Amino acid sequence: MESEIAPHYKRILLKLSGEALAGPDKTGINPAIIQQIASEVKEVADLGIEIAMVIGAGNIFRGAMAEELGINRSTGDFMGMLATVMNSMAVENTLEKMNQPTRVLTSIEMKHVAEPYTIQKANDHLKKGRIVIAAGGTGHPYFTTDTAASLRAVELGADILLKATRVDGVYTGDPEKDPEAKKITEISYIEMIQKQLRVMDLTAISLCMDNNLPIAVFNLFEKGSLKRIVMGEKLGTLIS
Repeated sequence: MESEIAPHYKRILLKLSGEALAGPDKTGINPAIIQQIASEVKEVADLGIEIAMVIGAGNIFRGAMAEELGINRSTGDFMGMLATVMNSMAVENTLEKMNQPTRVLTSIEMKHVAEPYTIQKANDHLKKGRIVIAAGGTGHPYFTTDTAASLRAVELGADILLKATRVDGVYTGDPEKDPEAKKITEISYIEMIQKQLRVMDLTAISLCMDNNLPIAVFNLFEKGSLKRIVMGEKLGTLIS
């Protein structure tokens, strides 16, 4: 029986894009989508797996928008960090309504909204069975939320970084635009960097490579996919 099989991972970091929360609209937060994502995450938490999350902000604010508005890069990046906090609070609230204890920890101090992020606090929450959502990126401009996800995964000793996307893995091209694009089931960090396969930015991949942290790229919107991966099934693309 599946319930007798031990999960493959004890602690994971799940990276979600902001666009994932928006669904087809690509902006804002879609209530049905956030409910679906929270259900998938809770199902895994119920297995006793410790879960940390990092959520992007592309559904609310992107760097390109700052450029169009004439806002400098540093200010635009900080605006994006604030937007990640909004997304994180929405996911936290949805999970809490499912009776799943969750805490948002922010790299930028905002005491009335969330606890400041420290490795010690995050570890304490994870050990108590609470999901930790690390918001605010790295707390510094010029770094993406992918890099923040890699950093938090390494700091917290995650067994794997799970990068949730709209497609079921890494392809030789953009499968939404190129019908000839072929799926890659396994690839090394070096090949990812050499081939410039920008599923994650190069800083994020390099950080994982330096710390021997595997990355799985998969489609979160394929029902049950998150649970199947943590139970050891090979889905999507493994970067190691």
